[in-house]
Amino acid sequence: LGIMSKLQRDALREHVENILTKSQEKKRKFTETVELQITLKNYDPQRDKRFSGTVKLKHTPRPKMKLCVIGDERHLDEAKKLGIDCKSMDDLKKLNKDKKLVKKLAKKYDAFLASDTVIKTIPRVLGPGLNKAGKFPTVLSHSENMQVKAEEVKGTIKFQMKKVLCLAVAVGHVNMEKEELVGNINMSVNFLVSLLKKNWQNVRSLYIKTTMGPSVRIY
Repeated sequence: LGIMSKLQRDALREHVENILTKSQEKKRKFTETVELQITLKNYDPQRDKRFSGTVKLKHTPRPKMKLCVIGDERHLDEAKKLGIDCKSMDDLKKLNKDKKLVKKLAKKYDAFLASDTVIKTIPRVLGPGLNKAGKFPTVLSHSENMQVKAEEVKGTIKFQMKKVLCLAVAVGHVNMEKEELVGNINMSVNFLVSLLKKNWQNVRSLYIKTTMGPSVRIY
């Protein structure tokens, strides 16, 4: 029972309404992202096991997320038809394991997909750069629909414990319906809590904020 959500749904609705109203009052030229910020407690990043996990949200938090397919011939053709950026293994070889160039590639995209036929050779060709950036590609097989898989990746968020006790993830954007956002936030929080050793006892605070708006405490 310890895992049961401690977020009061009505209070959460109010908070979400607040940040959405504020973002409407001061409309930006771009679609603001809604971020969930988490501070942990009773956790020693040096000693305790670092955790990481991914969860697919019901409503895509970042529809404009930039994807790149690292593919074999067939997947490259498919990606071009769908208008998804793509790179061949030869393109990667041209980077010559240059750390700066690999970092630049990792920075340019939010996520990568790679053909199951080439994924194993990526670390050999690029070095550990994508992994270090937390962007190692999601595997893509020929029996899967690329468009569907791309949408799936866009809808997936990742919690990764680094050396600090603060985490932040995109859980939505300001053009979403209030209930969609509430659902995404709830799902993200409950998933994160399930990753923690002592569940809610490891959570110090939770905030939500839009890109340009103030933080609002929800727990």
